Amino acid sequence: MLLKNLFLKSLFLLIISILLSFQLYSHEEELYLMPMPREIKRLQGEFIIQKDFGINILGPYSHRVLKAKQRFLSRLAKRTGIFFSLNPEKLLLNLEYKKIAKLSLFMNESYLLKISENNILVRAETDIGIVRGLETLLQLLRNNGKNYFFPAIEIKDYPRFPWRGLLIDVSRHFMPVDVIKRNLDTMASVKLNVLHLHLTDDQGFRVESKSYPRLHEVASDGDYYTQSQIKEIIDYADERGIRVVPEFDMPGHTTSWIVAYPGLGSISMPYKMERAYGVKNPVLDPSRKFVYKFLEKFFKEMSKLFPDPYFHIGGDEVNGKHWNQSNRIQKFMKKNKIRNNKELQAYFNKKIQKILRKYNKKIIGWDEILESDLPKDTVIQCWRDKKILYQIIKKGYYTILSNGYYLDLCLPSSYHYLNDPIPEQIELFDSEKKRILGGEAAMWSELVNAENIDSRIWPRTAVIAERLWSSSDLKDISNMYKRLEKLSLYLDSLGACHIKNQEMMLRRLCNSREISILKEFIRVVEPVKYYSRHKSRPYTIFSPLSRVVDAAIPDPSFPRYFAGLVDNYLQTNDKGLENKILEILMRWKGLHSRLLQLSSNSPVLKEILPLSNNLSKISEICIKAIKMKNRGETMDIHWLQEAINALETAKQPYAELELIVVDSIEKIIKSLEK
Repeated sequence: MLLKNLFLKSLFLLIISILLSFQLYSHEEELYLMPMPREIKRLQGEFIIQKDFGINILGPYSHRVLKAKQRFLSRLAKRTGIFFSLNPEKLLLNLEYKKIAKLSLFMNESYLLKISENNILVRAETDIGIVRGLETLLQLLRNNGKNYFFPAIEIKDYPRFPWRGLLIDVSRHFMPVDVIKRNLDTMASVKLNVLHLHLTDDQGFRVESKSYPRLHEVASDGDYYTQSQIKEIIDYADERGIRVVPEFDMPGHTTSWIVAYPGLGSISMPYKMERAYGVKNPVLDPSRKFVYKFLEKFFKEMSKLFPDPYFHIGGDEVNGKHWNQSNRIQKFMKKNKIRNNKELQAYFNKKIQKILRKYNKKIIGWDEILESDLPKDTVIQCWRDKKILYQIIKKGYYTILSNGYYLDLCLPSSYHYLNDPIPEQIELFDSEKKRILGGEAAMWSELVNAENIDSRIWPRTAVIAERLWSSSDLKDISNMYKRLEKLSLYLDSLGACHIKNQEMMLRRLCNSREISILKEFIRVVEPVKYYSRHKSRPYTIFSPLSRVVDAAIPDPSFPRYFAGLVDNYLQTNDKGLENKILEILMRWKGLHSRLLQLSSNSPVLKEILPLSNNLSKISEICIKAIKMKNRGETMDIHWLQEAINALETAKQPYAELELIVVDSIEKIIKSLEK
């Protein structure tokens, strides 16, 4: 009897343990955090938020923590509608830290977050750890229909990589200060810590230079940051634990420089501002002493303006045509035993590296500068081929990855999410792994402006942020998308414009407040990928970015929902799922006639009519296919061939857009062949 009781007790404890572990897993699934913290332990209970909620700062005076506290309370009030007391008696959130961090590559960003029913603790070594912990705390906010609360939990968190960045190209299309600030807010919310500003290119020079004022006066079309605005951006970023790294691309992509100061160019010719895109010929002259004197004075000025120790020199896409055409440069190369243009660029890079060393700056550049014999603390940004990343570390340099993180290619979040800087199949020594500092998402601005740039950056960049912060074991695409959907709405509440600006653009396109018809269409299309848009028409900096393709977003969520319905339906033959699918198909079938009518009031919509017509046709075919299946009718081979032809037509892009529900409809139709 005793043995039986012991057995039953052990069995009971085992069942409880299994249930608790299941509960823990379920709760973690419900957290919807991004980036996902390293260690999570669910506790019992919840911390209910009331109006007397206050914050206690336990550490040396920190402007960062003070501003983070203000942001936290402001956002909490905005999301809950609670009128918090101006002089709260209960200081229930304790922020404990030991020191004020200097923004640097290897700064300590770790934190402990512990929430009980009675109080909350955020503990960190540095004030930046406090900033990171408060962002996680805000993502944890929940409500039960009666109260707002934080679930009881213990989180220990720290980043996987020290360099987690976002490049914003402000040269091709200038981005005003408010655009940069709202993106800094969003970056901080997902724990990115480097803003890389691509400040110069062939199309524009975007920062005030007091040493050489023609750079911003002549080569910016009037759109540039004053030095006081740059300081404002740097201070704003610093409060959020984000470094600002400037890029002055050279020796190529320098048309704007040479237009302002023609003596910098490699050949004598009339230079003018570049309005189109692509790799251009103008290039700085590495053979002239004047060029280095010019750059020394310029670097001295910019080194004072930008405090970060890293200074990006670009170095990409130098075609060397003007070098080849210059007799002076060819004689210089022969005299100095420089065999080719790669060696000439290496000579240039070494010269400017010595100048920047004088101002305590370390070089970062695109992977073309790997040809240079540069100091080993140089950071090389890998963009052309991921294989180059491993060549970089084998040669002893530090590197960050951007290949696979180019946002302008309009690739899905899943693609970026699985693009790990250190993939499992690559064998590296620990010392080599340490040279991979992290990565940067890159938002090149040929086809974005201040209106739609957020829709290209967010929410996809959040999955890159998680890849660079969280454990490499996180690879569940389905779970990632669930969390990303929640996060997207959260980022909207913080001020990101990826949702709100799209609706504004749709109202303009429809020439009406009523946008439901176009909204139905736009959620099943996305811009063509890679650089297909540049092949369809010659874009310039003046081209309108206000068409449907510019309002459409990469990787919209509805096609994934529809694909899930279709897959489940084909597996189960469930009538409820079938009815949902038929309801959607009926809407799509009638969409073309409604858009046709809408376009009579807004001719800009006429270019999407071939797509809506194709969607209508394949939806009608699919409806018929489902009904044939239900009636048990035999598939007619000629009808099936016509259906397949219609599907192939629907796969073709129009107006630089492509339908992304075609594959799911094709699955249903082809299931009838079996």
